[in-house]
Amino acid sequence: MQLSFARACFHSRPICSAPRQLSTVVPKPQIPLFERPPIHAATSLQLQKWHEWAKTLASSVGSSFVEADNGPDSTLLCRELNWLLEDAIEHPSSLRHASKEGVCENVKLRVSLDDLYNLWKDRIENRRPLQYLVGCEHWRDLVLSVQEGVLIPRPETELIVDLVEELVSRTDDLRKGTWADLGTGSGALAIGIGKVLGSSGSVIATDVSPLAVSVANFNVQRYSLQDLIEVRQGSWFEPLGNLEGKLSGLVSNPPYIPSNHMPHLQAEVGRHEPKLALDGGDCGMDSLLLLSAGAAKMLRAGGFFAFETNGEEQCKYLVEYIQREISGSFCNLNIVPDFAGIERFVTGFHQ
Repeated sequence: MQLSFARACFHSRPICSAPRQLSTVVPKPQIPLFERPPIHAATSLQLQKWHEWAKTLASSVGSSFVEADNGPDSTLLCRELNWLLEDAIEHPSSLRHASKEGVCENVKLRVSLDDLYNLWKDRIENRRPLQYLVGCEHWRDLVLSVQEGVLIPRPETELIVDLVEELVSRTDDLRKGTWADLGTGSGALAIGIGKVLGSSGSVIATDVSPLAVSVANFNVQRYSLQDLIEVRQGSWFEPLGNLEGKLSGLVSNPPYIPSNHMPHLQAEVGRHEPKLALDGGDCGMDSLLLLSAGAAKMLRAGGFFAFETNGEEQCKYLVEYIQREISGSFCNLNIVPDFAGIERFVTGFHQ
């Protein structure tokens, strides 16, 4: 850990965050494309023409996105194109059959042909993430509704659910308690943990964004977990005032990207995903430090926490901060690597 990093984080950290001014107009959650009714149609020849156009557009990218900001190359974009096509067609096999037999058939679509042209143009020219185009992300064993303004859940975050599952499998007392997912976004962690706890426990998910709360509620209802998971709007611990010292577990994937890294993010992320869920302040640690201090008050004795970070440097600093500034509150602090072997998560237990 470089001393300059530690000093900058310690002195610049806000003790609390002021409420943000957010729009009161909340769009409705987006139904995933593959679940929409196939009320549109096009001929197989029209779709083949669109597909060739879309492949040409993807191929024209080459490695330019990779070189610009480590974005997708043509190979990945062509793979995404096939995923979009599969979601948009009621029976994808019908298009393959027509192409193989050289016949022209009507194909039922979940979006219009014009929309397909516009969606793929948006993907390439504006670098809009595929997940926002198709309205969902496949995460763990879930298919979660997502839309612009709500963070797309990442594969590495799945490991937090794995950690909780392993813990409650040997500690039944924690399974029966109340857990919290702070900054829930699409509700991914809350739903994953809710499924692990089953009817024995409960989860409260919070987010300051009205859109995220709406989308998280939508996803909770899609999996019929509304009796186990409650979504509350508010900043971090604000909606949990009545649970001080009572939580069995606390998890979060907070904003942790340093502010000066934001302009250099991959275009899919920096242009389209919510800054509120990405920007962690000068060193990326603002929310992580606030969460650690709050966990000391909110967790019961023996309660567990797991926080995702930006990597090794943040993990080490967070452990040092907890040991130095919240001394005596936690034990068994641990740094856990993600699937790629990068030190990603900090976990611990309340004493």
